Amino acid sequence: MEFITDLWGFLRARKKYWLLPATILLLIFGVLIVLTSGSAIAPFIYTIF
Repeated sequence: MEFITDLWGFLRARKKYWLLPATILLLIFGVLIVLTSGSAIAPFIYTIF
């Protein structure tokens, strides 16, 4: 959790709020890749892309 607070502090201090959606999108894709590796929902996820 310290990484998230440091990242938020960086974004606030440098006024780089436009990086927040990109960071959230990368995080969602990372979680999606981890969850679909070897699971039963993998074929349904691949049809989305």
